[in-house]
Amino acid sequence: MADTILGISAFYHDSAAVLLMDGEIVAAAQEERFTRKKHDASFPHHAAKYVLKEAGLSLSDLTAVAFYDKPYLKFERLLETYNGFAPKGLASFLSSIPVWIKEKLFMRKMLNDELAKLGEGKPKLLFPEHHLSHAASAFYPSPFEEAAILTVDGVGEWATTTIGKGVGKDITVIKELHFPHSLGLLYSAFTAFCGFRVNSGEYKLMGLAPYGTPSSDRVEKWKKTIYSDLIDVRKDGSLLLQMDYFNYATGLTMCNSPKWEKLFGIPTRKAESEISQEYMDLALAIQQVTEEIVFTLAETARELTGCENLVMAGGVALNCVANGKLLRRGTFKDIWIQPAAGDAGGALGAALAAHHIWQGKERTVQTPDSMRGSYLGPEFNEAETMQVIRRFTAPYKKYENLDTMYTEVAELLSKGNAIGWFQGRMEYGPRALGGRSILGDPRHPEMQKKLNLKIKYREGFRPFAPSVMEEEIGTWFDLDRPSPYMLIVAPVAEKQCSPLPDGYDSMDMYDRLYVQRSTIPAVTHVDNSARIQSVSKETNPRYWGLINAFNRDQNCGLVVNTSFNVRGEPIVCTPMDAYACFMRTEMDYLVIGNILFTKTEQPAWSEEADWRNQFELD
Repeated sequence: MADTILGISAFYHDSAAVLLMDGEIVAAAQEERFTRKKHDASFPHHAAKYVLKEAGLSLSDLTAVAFYDKPYLKFERLLETYNGFAPKGLASFLSSIPVWIKEKLFMRKMLNDELAKLGEGKPKLLFPEHHLSHAASAFYPSPFEEAAILTVDGVGEWATTTIGKGVGKDITVIKELHFPHSLGLLYSAFTAFCGFRVNSGEYKLMGLAPYGTPSSDRVEKWKKTIYSDLIDVRKDGSLLLQMDYFNYATGLTMCNSPKWEKLFGIPTRKAESEISQEYMDLALAIQQVTEEIVFTLAETARELTGCENLVMAGGVALNCVANGKLLRRGTFKDIWIQPAAGDAGGALGAALAAHHIWQGKERTVQTPDSMRGSYLGPEFNEAETMQVIRRFTAPYKKYENLDTMYTEVAELLSKGNAIGWFQGRMEYGPRALGGRSILGDPRHPEMQKKLNLKIKYREGFRPFAPSVMEEEIGTWFDLDRPSPYMLIVAPVAEKQCSPLPDGYDSMDMYDRLYVQRSTIPAVTHVDNSARIQSVSKETNPRYWGLINAFNRDQNCGLVVNTSFNVRGEPIVCTPMDAYACFMRTEMDYLVIGNILFTKTEQPAWSEEADWRNQFELD
């Protein structure tokens, strides 16, 4: 009988479920996609039902259920932390401990009760440590027989950073850094101080950093302040935080705001308020500090393991700017990062740890990896799309020939239209990778503004990623290998870049944002970089087919790719989700499978003026 393991992450943020059969990933999904609650932390009932159904299994068929951390060890950390910081933190203690005593302390019973709602059966429960789950999610699906393992996040039970080594089916943890000293929580504290939400706004802080002025005395001063007053970084990359400046250990906020305001001379930024240059410079300062620490940790991992390849997971591994720079430093021959590097990926790691460590099963290394492009969520047939059409009397056009569809959708993109692209299985992890995406023409000077303000309804400064044909990477970017999971930032190729105007550094944020700095301005960030997704014909033939048609007709082998959602909502899951999002925004067209939706009965293509002539980009 097959070894079947259900992996679960829950009760913090980004709950998820994963199903393995004999070590192969059958299905994986985050709960938020089904409940439509962003970062849903509840037990992943919907996701678990989906993965079981996808595998054709019931609860009674499972070998085990693996939960992604050890609750008792986490409870020990909470008690010791409150004791160590007493009498501070009484309010936090009084709010959190009753919940632990009532619910989380009895996690085994709670999990069994939740699993019982999925059907008959009582499989064995396993509890690998949080950072072991991260390490397993990074190493086992990677294309390496042997690799150094670096996991960096906020906190699991005690560990906040680990360095390990993977060989075959075995993982050895060599070093760990313990709470409250955490690079992830340091970055989150700056996220909060700069007015963004913790556990979701870190992307915004990373996107804001390039608006800082690298040559600014203020950036250098603040970097020195961070190193002298907030953290003590050791030669191996481990660090100690000056906890008088932080509240997260025992309080209800991330940082001691009065102390930070005195230290940096600026107030805590209010959410949604205007972003001044000071916060851009502060974002750049902490981004550079974070990068320097990651580089040092990677060098330590290389020295301790002797491995020429590195794998990474944990929330900090989603800092794709740091990842790109680490890759270019050449510390390792190659780097592989788990696409679901955050807590959602803990479900996968827990299941893989159960299979390879608890069961002792050997590992088969696959190329390019065993994640199947991260297309591991639900897919929907044409009958379900037709339900949307009938319910809303939606105007549409059905294609019998895919090549015709690719050609006509590519033509629509070339005319400056924003197009929802819903194909195949939904992505697992935070990135849309061509399964649930909104697409645009990267050459269009107004595309970034249009997508941010009229479709995503989010801050205008946030950059967009290019999806580029694997064969075309070198034409457009300074990158010599695939980047299938949008986890590497690299420079736009110099031959594609334009000179910057005089006085560029003194312009305000949005004036800088809308300077046309390359032939692909919609995906070129203010520092001439891009967060790249390479698209393989083997992994995603439909997405590749569309981009290939765009390349054939427009001599441009890439498109703008952003996640198919609006601000504050999860990425769409079903055809109904997609159509609702399409109709509520200024998206121009929607493609689900081989059906093109329009918003009127007019033809799906117009005779509007070609914008490329207007802006003289040819």
